[in-house]
Amino acid sequence: MTPRLWILAALCGLGACTCREDVFQRMESQRKYLPYQESELFADGRAMRPPPPGTVPRELLLRGAIPAAGKTAGGAVIARMPIDVAPEVMARGKKSFEIICATCHGLVGDGDSMVARKMALRPPPSLLALPEHPVGWYFDVITYGFGLMPNYRYELKPEDRWAVVAYVLALRRSQKATLADVPPEERSALMGGSR
Repeated sequence: MTPRLWILAALCGLGACTCREDVFQRMESQRKYLPYQESELFADGRAMRPPPPGTVPRELLLRGAIPAAGKTAGGAVIARMPIDVAPEVMARGKKSFEIICATCHGLVGDGDSMVARKMALRPPPSLLALPEHPVGWYFDVITYGFGLMPNYRYELKPEDRWAVVAYVLALRRSQKATLADVPPEERSALMGGSR
């Protein structure tokens, strides 16, 4: 460093130390404000600040058209599908199930997969053998996890989680179906006949 730079650095360093404590607050000496406390920092005297214009509170994201939880605001488990179960919803649910869920639960949900066979602690349950639960219960299991199962709320958007629930319920129903459950016009195709 040249002598001029040394002098400039020294002057800048000395100049930085001249601030008074009441002008430049250090973080460790700043006062902490709790919600609803008064504050002398702002003209309105409030410590809690209103959100900037045009922003969306994060709590509002939970109040979309599609529920982001398996329970109502009152805590009751949702019993009916909150979305229309159309073929494209089932296709999306099947795709997500096969990518995320089938690795442990198997393609038909019976709990038989390569990953499940290698689990030493506790294999995943068969989705087909589970007792009947409301649809919100399945949604919450996907959202928050259950036992050793992790949560998938970050991998699947709420509408995709509902699509997986719809697919799981259809899968459970299809694996317990009998020939009598098949419409008469479709039975001949299943029995090897032509349509």
